[in-house]
Amino acid sequence: MTSDTHPDRPIDTRLKIAALWTATMLIFAYVDIFAFYRPDVRADIDAGKVFVFDIGQPFLFFTTLYIIIPAVMIYLTLVMPRRINRIVNIVLAAFYGLTIIGAAIGEWNYYVLGSIVEAVLLVMLFRHAWSWSEVQMPAAEAPVTGAVQSGRVQGSEAPNA
Repeated sequence: MTSDTHPDRPIDTRLKIAALWTATMLIFAYVDIFAFYRPDVRADIDAGKVFVFDIGQPFLFFTTLYIIIPAVMIYLTLVMPRRINRIVNIVLAAFYGLTIIGAAIGEWNYYVLGSIVEAVLLVMLFRHAWSWSEVQMPAAEAPVTGAVQSGRVQGSEAPNA
């Protein structure tokens, strides 16, 4: 049995932002999936409409693009240089926040709830990107339990001598 005896370590800003994009994407998906339980939504889709938009190539193209961007941001947040990362995440969080708030106007309660949570996640994402400093996190002072260093097993995984 092993236990984590290490104090909590700070989480890298890149991971926080990527996690927030991931959570936002999951809520996007489920709120939209739940809409299919609504007879009015199904009737509109059968009639070839979503809200005021005709379901056709342009609508499906731009809807797909709208979803691709945050999905790709999960990865890009982890690999882009910090300065570009900050700017892109600030701009996209603001853009998506506004579109989510706008889309929630006049919607059913489940949709408004999902939109509120999405907006809160995007505000947190914006805040992390805005306050992201150039100071790098210090390296961990102690090896993680069971980590291998220089070919030797460290911590509680090491055999008893």
